[in-house]
Amino acid sequence: MGKIIVFAAPSGSGKSTIINKLLEEYSSLEFSISATSRAPRGEERHNVEYYFLTPEEFATKVAKGEFVEWEEVYKGSCYGTLASEVERIWAKDGIVVFDIDVKGAQNIKAKYGDDALTLFIMPPSVEELRSRLVSRATDSIEQIEKRIAKAEEEISYSSLFDKVVVNDNLNVALLECRAIINDLIAK
Repeated sequence: MGKIIVFAAPSGSGKSTIINKLLEEYSSLEFSISATSRAPRGEERHNVEYYFLTPEEFATKVAKGEFVEWEEVYKGSCYGTLASEVERIWAKDGIVVFDIDVKGAQNIKAKYGDDALTLFIMPPSVEELRSRLVSRATDSIEQIEKRIAKAEEEISYSSLFDKVVVNDNLNVALLECRAIINDLIAK
């Protein structure tokens, strides 16, 4: 079995920025593309940011047991990790990098145990999180308020993670993440 790093955080915490920078720096890390039943947002593309499936396609894959983990994160929007993604990356001796919700992270940890390192990216505050989501200009005010409510719930799971990194300064958060990854690679 290979190694896994699971990143989770509320939307707007800077998790994607951190992951992208780390993927550029470490050739052994490879991003696991999640599947979702929601429609693409902004510039998102199929087979790049997500595998965009219809709700029917998603349900069929669940019924066939093709997911390592999946959750209905928001009403009508399911997200999950296809087992074929993990196998694809491990076949190349890569370290699988997950960007998933907090419940999915706990499911991955339960399934893979010590082979999976869970890392929670904490926003400096809920107010800063709201400001970041508004400045993105990709969601309506109603959607942002739903994300804030979800963020408060997700933050309550942070103590269940192996590591928590507060992203109030991107460079400092990256230094902390690099140290964590270097320890994982050295094992």
